[in-house]
Amino acid sequence: MISPLFTIRPNFVFDKAINWFPGHMAKGLRVISERLSSVDVVVEIPLSSINNKFEDIAKLKDRIIVYNKADLADESAQMSITDAFREYRKQRVIFTDANTDKNVKMIIDFAANKAIKEPEKYPYVTVMVVGMPNVGKSSLINSMRRLGIHKGKAVKTGALPGVTRSVSATSIKVSEDPTVYLIDTPGVMIPHITDPVASLKVALTGGIRDHLSDEEIMADYLLWRLNNFGNFSYVEKFKLSHPTDSIEFLLPEISKRIGALQKYGEYDLNKSAIFFIKQFRNGKYGRYTLDDVSPEGLKTYFTGGGGSDKDIIMSKNQRKKLEWGKVMEKRLNRWKKHGYLTGKGKRS
Repeated sequence: MISPLFTIRPNFVFDKAINWFPGHMAKGLRVISERLSSVDVVVEIPLSSINNKFEDIAKLKDRIIVYNKADLADESAQMSITDAFREYRKQRVIFTDANTDKNVKMIIDFAANKAIKEPEKYPYVTVMVVGMPNVGKSSLINSMRRLGIHKGKAVKTGALPGVTRSVSATSIKVSEDPTVYLIDTPGVMIPHITDPVASLKVALTGGIRDHLSDEEIMADYLLWRLNNFGNFSYVEKFKLSHPTDSIEFLLPEISKRIGALQKYGEYDLNKSAIFFIKQFRNGKYGRYTLDDVSPEGLKTYFTGGGGSDKDIIMSKNQRKKLEWGKVMEKRLNRWKKHGYLTGKGKRS
């Protein structure tokens, strides 16, 4: 039952983008570019958004977009996404679930058909799998190998982003006749995410290491999104009497349910926030898509709107503070460089 006093914030206010681009990603992106000349098909697995770096380096290659973990996404959104990629990018989209091998063979068939149609040009086909961190590239490759040649794991998998840290030196065979090889690559983040909403979505879906972001802010954003979509499944799950728009109310309630306590009996709110997020990632609140996948939202994304559905708003004052902070950061770095902050710099 929804309380008559229950209201949802009209906007989620947040003004700081979360970024993560360690050295192995920069190296991985460079090696991907170098090895593309020997690649026939690029399989790109997005997370919350497409990494435009892949768009730049792979635009001349045959490419297929694969949404893995389809079991966690809103099934009704698949048609809209498929239509949008066809209209704006002229690209095919496949929705897979590597855990159950759903639709995975379609990827092998897509690559194998090149060799079947032009055997002299393609005595074998090489496929490169690219994507952002934690999209399930390694799981997908193992699924393709299992289906294609009935063999087990070829690459290591893990729940944390960044398990694969380099482009594989050897190719992985996933089909005998015709022969299809795969090249695994590390998950590569967008080098600099300027849109706060995009960075929150990537963090929520596990593309950025959790310790680099504020779990309580992520949990608050998730709560806001669930409420906005009328998804109140958390109420029953955590035995609340009504929905809430207050993360300050929700986290102590979760602490009670899961026994998340610190010394002296204080609630461990950070642990509760992590639990709330983990339940989302495991599909405990139902199949759910964070992005605006309405026809209007997808049009905005593909025609230069950046993918933001304007659900994070900064006031004029916040924007001024953000811009002024950037100016001061540059000044401080310049002063440090010339020694003014240590007393070693020249003074006029």
